[in-house]
Amino acid sequence: MSIKLYNSLTNKVEPFVPVDGKFVRMYNCGPTVYGRVHIGNIRSFLMADLLKRFLILKGYQVRQVMNITDVGHMTSDSDEGEDKLQIAADKEKLDPWKIADKYMRLFMDDLNKLNIDDADVYPRATQHINEMIEVIKKLIDNGYAYVSGGNVYFDITKFPEYGKLSGNVLEKLQSQERAIYDPNKRNPQDFVLWFSHSKYKNHIMNWDSPWGEGYPGWHIECSAMALKYLTDAFNEHFDSEKSTTIDIHTGGEDNKFPHHECEIAQSEGATRQRFVNYWMHVTHLLVEGNKMSKSLNNIYTLPDILYQGYKPEALRYVLLTTHYRQKLNFTFKNLQASQNAIDRLQELIFNLKHTGNESGGFEAENFAEKVKDDFIKELEKDLNIAGAIGVLFDAVKTINKSLTNIGQQEADILLDMLKDLDKVLGVLDFSEHAPLEKEIQEIIEQRDRARKSKDFATADKIRDNLKKRGIHLIDTPEGTIWKREQ
Repeated sequence: MSIKLYNSLTNKVEPFVPVDGKFVRMYNCGPTVYGRVHIGNIRSFLMADLLKRFLILKGYQVRQVMNITDVGHMTSDSDEGEDKLQIAADKEKLDPWKIADKYMRLFMDDLNKLNIDDADVYPRATQHINEMIEVIKKLIDNGYAYVSGGNVYFDITKFPEYGKLSGNVLEKLQSQERAIYDPNKRNPQDFVLWFSHSKYKNHIMNWDSPWGEGYPGWHIECSAMALKYLTDAFNEHFDSEKSTTIDIHTGGEDNKFPHHECEIAQSEGATRQRFVNYWMHVTHLLVEGNKMSKSLNNIYTLPDILYQGYKPEALRYVLLTTHYRQKLNFTFKNLQASQNAIDRLQELIFNLKHTGNESGGFEAENFAEKVKDDFIKELEKDLNIAGAIGVLFDAVKTINKSLTNIGQQEADILLDMLKDLDKVLGVLDFSEHAPLEKEIQEIIEQRDRARKSKDFATADKIRDNLKKRGIHLIDTPEGTIWKREQ
């Protein structure tokens, strides 16, 4: 069965056919590095990681590029608003370059903790100004862009297909959207490619250009970096005669308009070729049923989650295992359930590694092959992660019921199966230690110390917390033992 993916461009599930056989070019919208990424951003990065891991499991070679926006992103995602990097710089009393460096390092640290595989390239916008200038020059030559008042603008009336991704066609924008007045624009809906004259008279991050010293608009960055690293468009200079279509572009649904719509217009205006074949967008994340907002104090980062005692893999699991096109309501109850699910899997791994049985006749090889096939078939359906997880835990139930009939040889086959599935999930630990057992024993020791000091409130709280994780404590004359509740 072939892979089928939902294409936001056509609003249909389509068979996935890469431009170049088994080689896949994938671009993922990365962070704007003015602050720590939150769990809504992380969900988008995890979807890209899931997709990449699955494609590799299916035998594809994937070249993945994730940009780092370290200049040119306004708070309104348009020509106006405030510069997010400058706001952070003023707040933290650092210059914008140091702000970008700081939060890029923290972003990479988050990716590492969440076991998100490295992209092939993490291009920074500030390091690709020349490429942006080349694309802008081509847009001017092709009649899609114009210079006015020292700035360069994209004329959306010259690109009839504007709106094909988001549905925000020119007529709709003219009738429904009240654009901020800019006397330099031919049309109110045109967007900036290059600022040489902006409201920021003392903008720190500036570069020389044919149109004066200034800085790029937000949208042009991704076009230039995607074309540079995923196509043949750039040799010494920009050459639109080369192949310039990439396979997959992902991002959050809030990027669909205006950012991705503008990317399409720029890239196709410059190259006169299709920019992306498959657009994939991750749906918004809610927190305890509400949108994330500062007023509700519910914007969580990875350090916030870790501070409350949860593990990175639990966050990875809870954000990963709801389909990317479904709204995910993040709750701490669900986060705990995710930790419980991982604990069950770790307990199975421990039991398989330490089986003392001789071969008991369990048909491990055929069973493992079928589980892997069924797991992959579910993911082939537009990354149906819920179905894939269902396959996994049905297998866990079967294996647990058959543990007394599984010898070490069969156990090794089943462990290899779990490792293959985790190449996609990325949440399990197959090292020689038993992290679950060790952790629970340490918690039991804390409880024993509390009981000896007659701190029964703490002891009861520890028992209750373990019970929420599905761990049942039994106090015996020989000491406390634990077992998982069925």
